[in-house]
Amino acid sequence: MSRICSVLYVCVLVQPDVYLFVLGHLSLHRHRQRTGKEGQVLHRSKRGWVWNQFFVIEEYTGPDPVLVGRLHSDVDKGDGTIKYILSGEGAGTIFVIDDKTGNIHATKTLDREEQAQYTLTAQAVARDTNEPLEPPSEFIVKVQDINDNPPEFLHGPYHARVPEMSNVGTSVMQVTATDADDPTYGNSARLVYSILKGQPYFSVEPQTGIIRTALPNMDREARQEYDVVIQAKDMGGHMGGLSGTTEVKITLTDVNDNPPKFPQSVYSMSVSEDKVPGEEVGRLKAKDPDLGDNGLVNYRLIDGDGMGMFELSTNSETREAVIKLKKQVDFETKRAYTLKVEGSNLHIDSRFLAWGPYKDEATIKISVEDADEPPVFIAPSYTFEVEENAPPGTLVGRVHAKDTDVANNPVRYMIPRYTDVDQFFSISEDGMISTAKPLDRENQLWHNISVSAIEIGHHQDTKVRVNIRVKDMNDNPPEFATNNEVLIYSWTVLQMNLYSLFPAVDKDEMVHRQHFTFRLAPEVAHDQNFSLKDNRDSTASIYVIRKGFSRLTQDVYYLPIEINDNGSPSMSSTNTLTIRVCSCDSRDTILSCNVEPYVLPAGLSTGALIAILACIVILLAIVVLFVALRRQKKEPLIVFEEEDIRENIITYDDEGGGEEDTEAFDIATLQNPDGANGFLPRKDIKPELQYPIRPGIGRPAPNSVDVDDFIKTRIAEADSDPTAPPYDSIQIYGYEGRGSLAGSLSSLESVTTESDLDYDYLQSWGPRFRKLADLYGTKDCSVHDSDDSEDS
Repeated sequence: MSRICSVLYVCVLVQPDVYLFVLGHLSLHRHRQRTGKEGQVLHRSKRGWVWNQFFVIEEYTGPDPVLVGRLHSDVDKGDGTIKYILSGEGAGTIFVIDDKTGNIHATKTLDREEQAQYTLTAQAVARDTNEPLEPPSEFIVKVQDINDNPPEFLHGPYHARVPEMSNVGTSVMQVTATDADDPTYGNSARLVYSILKGQPYFSVEPQTGIIRTALPNMDREARQEYDVVIQAKDMGGHMGGLSGTTEVKITLTDVNDNPPKFPQSVYSMSVSEDKVPGEEVGRLKAKDPDLGDNGLVNYRLIDGDGMGMFELSTNSETREAVIKLKKQVDFETKRAYTLKVEGSNLHIDSRFLAWGPYKDEATIKISVEDADEPPVFIAPSYTFEVEENAPPGTLVGRVHAKDTDVANNPVRYMIPRYTDVDQFFSISEDGMISTAKPLDRENQLWHNISVSAIEIGHHQDTKVRVNIRVKDMNDNPPEFATNNEVLIYSWTVLQMNLYSLFPAVDKDEMVHRQHFTFRLAPEVAHDQNFSLKDNRDSTASIYVIRKGFSRLTQDVYYLPIEINDNGSPSMSSTNTLTIRVCSCDSRDTILSCNVEPYVLPAGLSTGALIAILACIVILLAIVVLFVALRRQKKEPLIVFEEEDIRENIITYDDEGGGEEDTEAFDIATLQNPDGANGFLPRKDIKPELQYPIRPGIGRPAPNSVDVDDFIKTRIAEADSDPTAPPYDSIQIYGYEGRGSLAGSLSSLESVTTESDLDYDYLQSWGPRFRKLADLYGTKDCSVHDSDDSEDS
């Protein structure tokens, strides 16, 4: 039997230039196998690598790579036939191996905080065949920690709150720092806390980082915020350790440890007597340095002679005590008041009761200022009575006002006109109200006026209501309450009661003892048709004293009745009762009681009759006007006289007319020379019938030389023919308008052109055409108004 052993040596750098060699143990296995008679056969099993942990110091910065360890197999004879192979994390990059010697080196600086350990696999193979000579085996290279990371406060800076006046040792908050170094190796991650800033007010526990108060009675009102700096140091706080700091802002919260205090013990205020209730008099405020609810102060009046005149409230925004007027003050009655005000906290902390009391008091002195007040009437209102129909100047009553000021100035009175529009009353300087006109109770029972009292020398005034009742006098006679008619029938029998007069009314004031008496008027006291009986109860009855009535004889009877009252003096009036006779048929059915059916057609009333008559009158007026216009047509149009006709023509520079003339206007008509003598020309009336020309009037021969006779004949025909056009207006146009192809119709330019016409025959037309003959008979004459002459 033979034994083959292999040995692996690993060298680990523990400290610089110090190496640790570790022997790797190989397990030797023997296997015996018997195969029949030939005996035992021995086989060598593969050996497994057994490794311990290796360490490499982090952050090594030496000039040469760090030797991590060495691989060696017992089959290695040192002749270079063995090849060592390294694989795993960082193999070939961080860790390299010498395949001949088996030495492993770290080529890079390692950081434990990035990766704390690496897992590698080692194997020995034949260099020429790459056949494994040893089975692969894993080993771990751990990075050994050094103190290269300072402590850090990851959540800083911090903010903390603690109540003021807290006891010493009261916990404020806890701060915690972290260290990236390995807490399991050495003291690199063992931290110790200390306070660098904030003494002597606060302290910190070294091991836990809890901050606590270090001074008693820290007052927020003295100082509210503190800046504290906390340090965390590793290596257990020893020299050489790394440290980190953080800031902590600590705020003292408020507690009710201060009572309210008025800045003054006595306050002075004033109020004018003309102020109305509800107006502000003054303010005061108690100082409390506490915050929020701890500083709220409640105010109340606790004493003083002005508690009934003034009231106190608290302003919700400014937290001030507001003194307001509760009742109106009077300078002449009382000139000063005193109030005592208490201010107390609403929320009291029981821990600080011994520091109390949590309230304060102040005195308010209020002086009343004199104001110029208007006069004051003795009574709030006045009511007077005066008889109606009293003569002007009758005394109604008196009002009185006085000046309440110290000066006590005189007062004058007046009645505002808007309260007495009709000026029924007047008032004297001493307030005496009198009538200015007679009053009528039946027209107005009450007169409600106002009287103003004005202090002389000042503008303030006061008004008072004055109600004046007009007392009744018996100045109105009684009369029928309604205007009724009594209907009787043709068959009415004797002594028949037709009607009971009821009620009668009197505009005067009715009293319970007042009654009316009735009788027939003296002129009908002996009437043959009717009689009256006074029932002595303010009513009367009408009786018939003859038999039968006929509507054809008389259809309406008027019976005057005298009514008397029992007033003082007694008044009477005569009222007429209308009695109408009605017709009836054989069955006593009423047919009619009115007089109209005998006069007017059925269905027509008085209004309809008046309308018909008005229409007839209008139609007659239209006919008369039409006939008058027809007669005026027969008057001559124009009376010719021996004068220049051109003097009767009104000419205009605007010729008008033409197709484009849109602004044409009427040209004045010819002036009638006979108009001044009272001769009116014929009016234009469109004829209703066409009248033929009267045969008696002859027409002149076409070749007649006497043109004067020709025109007179034409005028006579026109006067007798209503269809002929009028000749009392001539429109003159010198130009037809732009764009007309016909040009001008005027012959004013004809004298400037050559013409073959001979106008010498105009000399034989008579004296009326002498001027026309002079114009056209001679070539050298200038032509004017030729168109007007031809139109004439």
